[in-house]
Amino acid sequence: MPTVNLSTTDLVVMAVYLLLIIGWGLRHARRQNAEAYFLGGRGMAWPVIGMSMMAMCVSSSSLVGWSGDAYSTGIAVFNYGIAGAILPIVFFVVFFLPFYLRNRIYTLPEFLEGRYDARSRYYLSVITVIGYTFLDAAVTLYAGALMVRMVFPGLSLETVIWCIAILAASYTLIGGLSSVMWVDLIQTAVLILGSTLLTWIAFDKAGGWDAVMQAAPAGHLHLLRPANDPSVPWPALFISVPLLGFYFWGLSQAMVQRTLSARDIDHGRWGNLFAAGLHFLVFFVMVLPGVAGRALYPELKNPSEIYPTLVFGLLPQGVLGLVVVGFLAAMISTLSSILNSAQTLVTMDMIAKVKPAWQGRRLVVAGNVAGLTLITIAATWAPQIQHFDSVVKYFQQLLSYMAPPVVAVFLCGLFWKRASATGAFTALLSGFVVALFLLKFIALTPLGGWHFLYVAPVLFVLSLAILFGASLATAAPSAEAVNRYVWRPSFFREETAELAGRPWFANYRILSIILLLTTLAFFIIWK
Repeated sequence: MPTVNLSTTDLVVMAVYLLLIIGWGLRHARRQNAEAYFLGGRGMAWPVIGMSMMAMCVSSSSLVGWSGDAYSTGIAVFNYGIAGAILPIVFFVVFFLPFYLRNRIYTLPEFLEGRYDARSRYYLSVITVIGYTFLDAAVTLYAGALMVRMVFPGLSLETVIWCIAILAASYTLIGGLSSVMWVDLIQTAVLILGSTLLTWIAFDKAGGWDAVMQAAPAGHLHLLRPANDPSVPWPALFISVPLLGFYFWGLSQAMVQRTLSARDIDHGRWGNLFAAGLHFLVFFVMVLPGVAGRALYPELKNPSEIYPTLVFGLLPQGVLGLVVVGFLAAMISTLSSILNSAQTLVTMDMIAKVKPAWQGRRLVVAGNVAGLTLITIAATWAPQIQHFDSVVKYFQQLLSYMAPPVVAVFLCGLFWKRASATGAFTALLSGFVVALFLLKFIALTPLGGWHFLYVAPVLFVLSLAILFGASLATAAPSAEAVNRYVWRPSFFREETAELAGRPWFANYRILSIILLLTTLAFFIIWK
């Protein structure tokens, strides 16, 4: 890798940017009551929602991972952006989003309680908070600290971790979701601008578009791969990637909380579709640079080094500082989103249930205490990750095994009126037991030699079977739960009447069709 040597100009740009971004976040602080603090007063417009969703998606690890995979195996990694993002987002917008917003929920576990009962709510809330604290937040802190130490090698790991934690908490705990989302707006714009400039310079240095395309190894410029491909086999695009993508975009508290902040259903839908459309830009300015890296640095032993190699090897002074701080800011945005969502879950799903008399400012203060506690735990645990890397991998694998049962419970809850509370809780609990078993003994099962993307559909079908069996063997849900949380064809007809007469650019159905047709064309071009 090129020597990391930031000029005084770069350091000044970085310092000024960080100060401005913190001030921008505090300027948009909203903490008058729980709704203002945790959901931005439910008044967010679609551009802010869409850009904030992208900030949550485009973390620093994503940038390194996308470009690194594109360098080593080609553009197939972008299948996670098409089948794993665009398609699930359209599905979410059409079916789930209206129920989330009409029921005015704060958290996704709250939706489960309304549709089923409190058992499912507590289960999902607890495992999500644990995952956010010990995995998402801690790993983000650790990975960010490694990046900072590459720029400032004299700093200790623990010092950098605590500095990042304090920086993220400085506006997140004070300003709530509104601060997080408005900061995300700027962060995403800077990141896209910097990535666009980096892509242009990389292609120019490599000799242009044709030179980059010719330098790519055989098969690297194709999205569709053989069924035995080690990266993304083509059957997974239809049976696995959309399943896991829907979990991330439609059932993750950190992601969906942005939608819950929408001022109305239209802005929620437009924001999600905007985020989906931005993925095409991601392909050109965050994935293809990894392909260009093959022409510029063909001998890299570690593909993950290609993004920082391009940044530190190609960008001029001043711009380098802006891109580096934008890279770090992407990590801070992800961390702040995780922190805000975790404190929302603790406050609204746990504290508010134990202390139902607490309202307004009391819940905001409780959220501050919860957030401070969680970020302290994450920062304390983060340095230990360097000693327990296998534990982190096991934890990530465990959570990926636990995703299919959650998807099954939400889908059945919305589309099958006979799904019962006991059926849902049994499926969730069974899924947890199966996940623990596979974590330890998957090599002893028929799934042992399978590609990891083929395991998720099996767990999903198993969870559906358990949910169906347990539901049919227990009492049916109440009429209120069915009426408020179960989709019916009449909703589609009523919505059709509401959309009649709207211009095409304000009709989310037309926008969704355009997005899907663009996706199809993209697949045809890059197949």
